[in-house]
Amino acid sequence: MTASIRTWLSSSLVRHFPSTPAGRNRALRIDTARNERFSFQVVFRYPSGPDKPLPNPVRVSLKISPPKFWEVRVRRVGYVPVRHRNWLATREESDGYDLLPGFVPDPLFEETELLLPPEETHAFWISVKPRGRGAPPGPHTLTVDCLAGDRVLRTHTVNVEVADLRLGKRKDFRVTHWFYCDALLEFYQLRPFEERFWEILERYLKNLADHGQDTLYVPLLTPSLDGIKRPTQLLHVTPRGRSWRLGWDAVKRFVETARRAGFTHFEWPHLFTQWGCANAVAVYRGHGETEDPLWPLDESAGSPVYRKFLDTLLPELHAFLQREKLLTRSFFHLSDEPRQEHLSNYQAARAMVREIAPWMKVMDALSDITFAREKVTDMPVAAVNHIMPFLEENLPCWAYYCCSQRGPHLNRLLDTPLPKIRMNGWLFHRWPLGGFLHWGANYWFQRSSRSLADPFTTLDAGSWPNWPAGDPFLIYPGPDGPIDSIRWEVFGESLADMALLQTAGVAGDDPLLASLRSFADFPKSEDWIQQTRRRLLRARPAKSGKR
Repeated sequence: MTASIRTWLSSSLVRHFPSTPAGRNRALRIDTARNERFSFQVVFRYPSGPDKPLPNPVRVSLKISPPKFWEVRVRRVGYVPVRHRNWLATREESDGYDLLPGFVPDPLFEETELLLPPEETHAFWISVKPRGRGAPPGPHTLTVDCLAGDRVLRTHTVNVEVADLRLGKRKDFRVTHWFYCDALLEFYQLRPFEERFWEILERYLKNLADHGQDTLYVPLLTPSLDGIKRPTQLLHVTPRGRSWRLGWDAVKRFVETARRAGFTHFEWPHLFTQWGCANAVAVYRGHGETEDPLWPLDESAGSPVYRKFLDTLLPELHAFLQREKLLTRSFFHLSDEPRQEHLSNYQAARAMVREIAPWMKVMDALSDITFAREKVTDMPVAAVNHIMPFLEENLPCWAYYCCSQRGPHLNRLLDTPLPKIRMNGWLFHRWPLGGFLHWGANYWFQRSSRSLADPFTTLDAGSWPNWPAGDPFLIYPGPDGPIDSIRWEVFGESLADMALLQTAGVAGDDPLLASLRSFADFPKSEDWIQQTRRRLLRARPAKSGKR
């Protein structure tokens, strides 16, 4: 029966579902820069004869023969359940529209073989990076033997055209995904901040940086995000009469760990509560081990005790940033997602912080353009379905998306077509944006609770339809570190596309990008991406990547 097993090559921009029919057996062409990582898939399907009992599963694997010095990594594509379609979903803007509810390919397991069931489709994800002398410009060939046991079923060929171009490092565009240390503590059953925490943290931070993230949220105080969280307060606070002594050792170690992983910029936690700026954030004695707050959890934002604490904290933060040479590499927040009805609260909080720390520039995720027009916040982070007026009025801003940006808009959900996810970097380059922010690198909780969800079965934090599957996290937790997702890999490749645009000297208003009209109206096909990349890879590198 193994003779009936079908195998084929696929790009990285196609999802293969359990019921995906067998594809065509043909060579695959990939165009890449000399120092660029790329990926593709090898797919298996095991058809069985009609009206016959299903045969036994067959163990299949790959043998890959790359050019000398090329790094190759093989991972098995896993499936996760998506229980419902997203509202605003259309067949044209959804991947697997007719297959949902159902299983969706996403996690990438460090496994180089799989037990292939009959009447199912499964895939391996292959990541490749040419290295050094092994990547001269020109054509190269990579062969893939598909095996059932020790028997070769089929040999496939990947033709790789290496351009005479090296990608420069992405410039002038920051990327951050909020990383939740409490999720590490809960999932790995750790105490803050024992040695194993630092070991596991570094593995996750290296993963984030490896996918193009350069800015990290520092839990100096427990993040005031999504309800009352388990304390993850790096700052050590010791009450002394009516004042406090602050310890910065864990903060320094966190920053050093992040820098070692590759981070260059840092976000500092919100100083007031989410969605309204109404209250002071929770600050605890010590690191919060006993969860003994310094003031009631409903303390008002402008209370005398909190004002006095900020009088202590912010000058010391300024001194710390100066010692660590981070002052110009830091971003500061007041409150997440304030709306028009919160404007007066936000203005009062901003005035208080400006009086204590006039050096501090603030940025927040918000979509009401009034905050930017009146310069209440120094750098708005606008949702992609509200951002075009900011850009039309030449208001400096960053971009973000989350649960509400569905339908035609850019996003990264489990039903977002992969070519659409690959367009992130192109759209970020199209306009003079300062950066991209997303709230969920690893939010593995049930929404607004301290209870962990199973990330491999609950992809929406138990909050559908408000939170769609794929919004809360991009990275799955493994036994000792992160497990990548397809969405995360494709997003990382999209940031490499942005670096390619900069390296080739393509300005944001270049005619090449004229079809990118908004964050909802842009090319969403793999053909457009591949053809445009080929044009760029043939271009001569520019002296500077103008945007």
